[in-house]
Amino acid sequence: MIGTLINVITILVGGTFGIAFGAKLPERIRQTVVAGLGLFVLAIGFQMFLKTQNSIIVLVSLLVGGLLGEWWQIEDRLKGLGVFFERHFARSAGIDETSGEDDTTQTNKGSRFVRGFLTSSLVFCIGPMAILGSIQDGLTGDFKLLTIKAILDGFASLAFASSLGVGVLFSSVIILVYLVGISLMAAQAQALVSPAMMNELTATGGVLLLGIAISSLLEIKPIRAGNFLPALLIAPLIVALLEALKFA
Repeated sequence: MIGTLINVITILVGGTFGIAFGAKLPERIRQTVVAGLGLFVLAIGFQMFLKTQNSIIVLVSLLVGGLLGEWWQIEDRLKGLGVFFERHFARSAGIDETSGEDDTTQTNKGSRFVRGFLTSSLVFCIGPMAILGSIQDGLTGDFKLLTIKAILDGFASLAFASSLGVGVLFSSVIILVYLVGISLMAAQAQALVSPAMMNELTATGGVLLLGIAISSLLEIKPIRAGNFLPALLIAPLIVALLEALKFA
């Protein structure tokens, strides 16, 4: 679990520096940094998608996963969790929610908090390094992959927090639960997941990263990327089914 703790700490440290010193950066610089992260995430998403050996599996996984995500309202629930943290943070900080600010100002602040929480949670959770790193950390105590991921997440959280605010810090809660959960199931998962299943899971995660880059980072088109998260489970299940039926 050491790798998970390192990852959480780097997010908190990077996010804190982003909040403390981000205001001193001109808006155009913050926008450029976030845009640079968006382009990088876009490139990583393409790279991950190229791992696929059967793009139809990725397509079906996204369609089925998207339908399940809309049915379960995953993104709305994630946003609701962000709103809960926001309200709790406001009370803890002694902020009067009924102050003289108009509704528009409060709504903009809320949406900024939720956007920071949601974007950073998805970016930090999705990817083969999170899954493989957690499995290695849980099984053998080798946390090299998670350390590399932690360094990347630390810089990303600094940039996110400088632009999106304190919501980025609260994403560390999701990261902690997510990575610890994978590590605890690592022994069972390692025995069940084949290389082909991991390839399609990675490719599907790449498409989700593309959605995050286009929607939240580059702000090209709104996409409810969170609702596609079930696709990460659907993809390896399809491969397992095809392997059982001798079609793969």
